[in-house]
Amino acid sequence: MRSLVTFFVENTPPLRTILIGGPIFLLWSYLSLRFAAYLKRSRGLKTGYSRKTFHLLTFLTVAVLQHFWGLPLVCLFGGMTSLNVAYAVLRGDGHPLYEAMAREQDAPYRTYYIVVPYFATLIGGIVSSFMVGPIALAGYLVGGLGDAAGEPIGTRWGRHRYQVPSLSSFKSTRSLEGSLGVMLVSLIALSLAALLSPDLNFHTNWIWLIPGIAVICALLEAVSPHGWDNATLQIAPALMVAALL
Repeated sequence: MRSLVTFFVENTPPLRTILIGGPIFLLWSYLSLRFAAYLKRSRGLKTGYSRKTFHLLTFLTVAVLQHFWGLPLVCLFGGMTSLNVAYAVLRGDGHPLYEAMAREQDAPYRTYYIVVPYFATLIGGIVSSFMVGPIALAGYLVGGLGDAAGEPIGTRWGRHRYQVPSLSSFKSTRSLEGSLGVMLVSLIALSLAALLSPDLNFHTNWIWLIPGIAVICALLEAVSPHGWDNATLQIAPALMVAALL
């Protein structure tokens, strides 16, 4: 099996691509985060919505780049997005970009729960791409669409709360309504990934396998430590799709 070093070398874009695409991706990522900040400050949306707006735009961009141009551009976009997230974190409390991502209920660990989920996103993307290549698109779509559905749905309709594991002393809850949203949207995301991926062949077992994978994804999201579901909801569906479809 190739080494992780070889994986990064193979997926480092050429200098010309970095010089041209880097500023474009940096601007797009900034505008995505700025739009999320606008929704919170000017439109009065709760952080659960503004945060997931940025999450959704980021994952959808990654999915499009992966599908049409491959992993090197995904890596470049990830690097540029990291710069914008780092800038927002450094500016801290009160800055619009920071407030678009920092949940009030995460206090006094608001920065921690920006940084940890972001690193979880990077880890999930790297591990799934390293292990299954282009089929990682399934993980991008489940992580981007399925996971994005959980928090807004829970924020709006969540009535039945349950506590989730945490790697810190912070206590966090999710809702059954949010978990149901994760399952239903993951079903759509997996169907889209299966139809888009040239490495997968259509067969009648899809009608049984995809709902089963969606249920497992929802269960994994429910038990993932707070802040780490961005990793599990990329790696698990990518591996299951590669193995079963």
